[in-house]
Amino acid sequence: MLVAMSGGVDSSVAAARLLRAGYDVVGCTLHLWDYPEETSDKARCCAPEDQYDARRVADFLGFPHFSFDRRALFAERVVAPFVEAYLAGETPSPCTACNRGVKLTELFGIADRLGASKVATGHYARLGDDGGVPFLATGRDDTKDQSYFLYATPQAQLERLVFPLGDSTKAEVRAEAVTSALPGATKGESQELCFVGDGAGAYASFVEARAQGRVRPGPIVDAAGRVVGAHAGVHRFTVGQRKGLGVALGTPAFVRAIDVDTATVHLGSEEALGCGEARLDDVVLAPGVSLPRRAQVRVRYRHHGADATVSVSEGGARVVFDEATRAVARGQIAVFYDGDRVLGGGRIAAISSRSSAPLRAAP
Repeated sequence: MLVAMSGGVDSSVAAARLLRAGYDVVGCTLHLWDYPEETSDKARCCAPEDQYDARRVADFLGFPHFSFDRRALFAERVVAPFVEAYLAGETPSPCTACNRGVKLTELFGIADRLGASKVATGHYARLGDDGGVPFLATGRDDTKDQSYFLYATPQAQLERLVFPLGDSTKAEVRAEAVTSALPGATKGESQELCFVGDGAGAYASFVEARAQGRVRPGPIVDAAGRVVGAHAGVHRFTVGQRKGLGVALGTPAFVRAIDVDTATVHLGSEEALGCGEARLDDVVLAPGVSLPRRAQVRVRYRHHGADATVSVSEGGARVVFDEATRAVARGQIAVFYDGDRVLGGGRIAAISSRSSAPLRAAP
């Protein structure tokens, strides 16, 4: 059993559980990113020091552990698209891209080289069974469920995946780590993206440092189209944002839309954030799932889901929400659910309001 170990509490407890269950465990950590300097003591997923924490746990529990350098691949498949998305006025989902394009792909390749038939991770997700065919399902802990990030996992990988924490809550996992005296049992939660520092302006600074002169300042306009301010680049904004706008209108204002062609940030009321439908590309459906169908659709990680009809459209899928859904942003991932079962998902490429206004295509 190859166990993905981030150096955090979750993957450490996952490894300990499998070891107690009698599995022949091998720990694996992917080295994905380096930091020129540390700006805070907040824990971050896949931080460079985590590979050493993972090794400490493996040594404590008595199984082998290996680290593999995948920094170049991570930069290519996660960091570069992240920068490009923000420059295009989108809001990317890098953790989804990482699981899909780096972590799981590499873990299964390593497992094959080591002769491991199964791969386990510390994700809060579960596997269901439909006539002998496994399907991805939500974790028991609603506050930690990570099925959203795994929606595109191929069937061949689902057949070999193990989620030891799927039926546990975070509180239970933390208590087990402490009781077992695992190294790092009191380690903090991962709070930031693994490759972006924390603090005000961290995302913007990260993008600007890699934008190669492509950042364009532009106007900020209100709902009536009047210029009410200026900005230093559309990458500093996301649909639904209220804080850090740099303008004061006397009433609450939110980013309603971003026009990357003119570098214009459009503000509006909270009511103006309602989205009636979305067009998706890069759609992945679970085996046996066909469209059209009804589903609960999550449009971002912490979203609880909205009832909608999902149907086939040119180049992907169309999601029509029963009720206007707040702050749907291009670049994010929409994931379809039937109860706790993951049906599939895709990247949000265009959105429209409840009105007859046309979908605004991604540039």
